[in-house]
Amino acid sequence: MRRGLPSSVLVAVLLVAHPVFAQSKAKAENVPEIPYESVPNFLKLPPNLYLGEGIGVATNSKGHVFVYTRSADTRLFEFDQNGNFVREIGQGLYGFEFAHAVRVDREDNVWTVDEGTNMVIKFNPEGRVAMVIGRRPEAVEGLAAVAPGASSPPPEPYVFSRPTDVGWDAAGNIFVTDGYGNSRVVKFDRNGRFLKQAGTRGNQPGQLNLPHTRKAMYTSATAATHACRSSTTT
Repeated sequence: MRRGLPSSVLVAVLLVAHPVFAQSKAKAENVPEIPYESVPNFLKLPPNLYLGEGIGVATNSKGHVFVYTRSADTRLFEFDQNGNFVREIGQGLYGFEFAHAVRVDREDNVWTVDEGTNMVIKFNPEGRVAMVIGRRPEAVEGLAAVAPGASSPPPEPYVFSRPTDVGWDAAGNIFVTDGYGNSRVVKFDRNGRFLKQAGTRGNQPGQLNLPHTRKAMYTSATAATHACRSSTTT
């Protein structure tokens, strides 16, 4: 008496035979392999200290690793090039609520982008706050109501709505993807002075839909710069 194939094997055979699977498999085979070395348990935390959701990671010129983590609390940890715990930066800081990105600039300043507080914070290499762009909404202010059918007010230069990332150009100008709420890229000078902004929510030329990463930021900013060249800076 013939025995049928197990259902799991049958499903696997059907999937492999499916043209979509074959096409994706072929694409995967054509992707160049990126060499890497896996180091288990690289990050070494002190007793009773644990990582939450590691939402951002960056390195400085010394090879130190910065991990921006969120779970019950948003915290920023620094490890040396061997994964040894160095310190926590900004413990209990008012600008830490819901981490989104951490970056290190060419001068080894550490920048955090916090989606929960709408703040971009620059720490100097010693771990002290050197600049803050944005403002955390006060709980007593509540949510601003918009009348039915009315359009939302235009975004303010220094007020973000759930920002996502930060980057810089060769002159040190600062670019922030003001992502979930405003769908724009905002440009500041190296001292945090507003220069210009580009993008509104949508899928038309000059519009953005949740700018999220530094690559998207530079692509959007390059296109948006051309659209904004005639605008007046304040």
